[in-house]
Amino acid sequence: MAEKLLLEGYLSCHVCSETFRDPVSLSCSHSFCSSCLQKFWEQTKNKNCPICKRQSSRDEPSINVSLKELADSFAKRQSESSPETEKENEDEKEEEKEEVVCDKHPDVPYWYCEDEDRAVCPVCEFSLHQSHKVVPVEEAVSDLKEQLKSDLKSLQDKRNKYKLEKFETYNEVREHMKKQLLSTERQIRAEFNKLQQFLKEEEESRLAALREEEEQKGRTISREMKMIEEQISSLSDSISAVEEELQKHSVPFLSSYKDTQSRARAQSSVSDPQLVSGALIDVAKHLGNLSFRVWEKMKEKVHFSPVILDPNTASGWLYLSDDLTSVRQGDTWQQLPDNPERNLYSDVFGSEGFSSGKHSWEVEVGDHPYWLLGLVKGSVDKNISSASPKYGTWCLLHNSGKYCNGDAQTVKVKKSLQRIRVQLDYDRGEVSFYDPEDMTLIYTHRDTFTEKLFPYFYIGRAGDAKTSDIKICQIEISLKTSSL
Repeated sequence: MAEKLLLEGYLSCHVCSETFRDPVSLSCSHSFCSSCLQKFWEQTKNKNCPICKRQSSRDEPSINVSLKELADSFAKRQSESSPETEKENEDEKEEEKEEVVCDKHPDVPYWYCEDEDRAVCPVCEFSLHQSHKVVPVEEAVSDLKEQLKSDLKSLQDKRNKYKLEKFETYNEVREHMKKQLLSTERQIRAEFNKLQQFLKEEEESRLAALREEEEQKGRTISREMKMIEEQISSLSDSISAVEEELQKHSVPFLSSYKDTQSRARAQSSVSDPQLVSGALIDVAKHLGNLSFRVWEKMKEKVHFSPVILDPNTASGWLYLSDDLTSVRQGDTWQQLPDNPERNLYSDVFGSEGFSSGKHSWEVEVGDHPYWLLGLVKGSVDKNISSASPKYGTWCLLHNSGKYCNGDAQTVKVKKSLQRIRVQLDYDRGEVSFYDPEDMTLIYTHRDTFTEKLFPYFYIGRAGDAKTSDIKICQIEISLKTSSL
């Protein structure tokens, strides 16, 4: 049994999953039915192996005679010995019994009633079917078999589409996922390396400040200790002088004690030694709210964009920046998976949609000659290039110095706009566009929104313009503290 399964697997075509018919072998050693391979190549428009994707070295591979003989022999044995064959023989005998429509007239050619969808006896049932459409059984069988053949072809075509989807589309998606994994992993590591480098430098800076304070205050203490030592030495000299004066006799003592006493009293009047203020390390300065102060400083290194572009929706003509905040149209088409989210034209959506509330963001457009900005409903038909509210897109369009609302209605502006503010008030049904320089209103779409809306971007070719991409502007991060 196991050997039979192994042989059956070896002799099965990877395209139709059936025993080889006229098998051909490619240079990569994979084999297929000749007709299956040719049909696969016609559908994919290339000459690649359906399994390993390696390009065939020959346009018309020759029949593998040895494999064909083995496959034909195996198929013949299977047909002769299979339970299905025995069952078919029994079914044929049963059908012969069931073919007798009328026991009274078994030899009369039967008719087929199309109204009742059954064979009838023209002698016994003639009066019952005078108003019905009847044809000879042979003609009906021929027509119905043609219909069934058409259904069979539809099923086979559908199966081939599924196989093509399996071998072509999903393999393409899997390869793209691997590229996404490597690219995203690389960027995540790069971002964390930046943060880790910042924290390392900040740590070293704060440790250096701590050591500098310790050294500075150490020098102050050394200076104070030196002054105390000098004072001790001076006091010791005065003490020795007084003790020496006390050893003198009457007349010598009387002649010199005044000077000795004056020096002693002068030394005694010196203030007592005091520990200088601020001699200790200011621990609170170094540790107080340390993580908050580092976090506050980190905001100079951290950027926030109110909208992030979704690369899975980007057309193959569009090239996104690594941080997914800017987009430009390239000169070459990128081979990307044809996933349902993918846009056909030069569009890309924001990654986060909105179904309530107020939201806004600004886009730097510079002198780019052709762009559209706004919002789009998630269910928009991506095969339609119209940017009209009728089709679920609320936008502002710029084309070589002229502005319109997406419905071919001209929008007048006082000057050429370098930056656009897009503002959504979902609950009020408004999509507005402003000049952020002075918050002048440019245009407002008013509608009723019933589903999630996504930021929408379209960009054409830059031509001779200085600005080749449009960029979502970052917003400043503010850290606020409040007292209880």
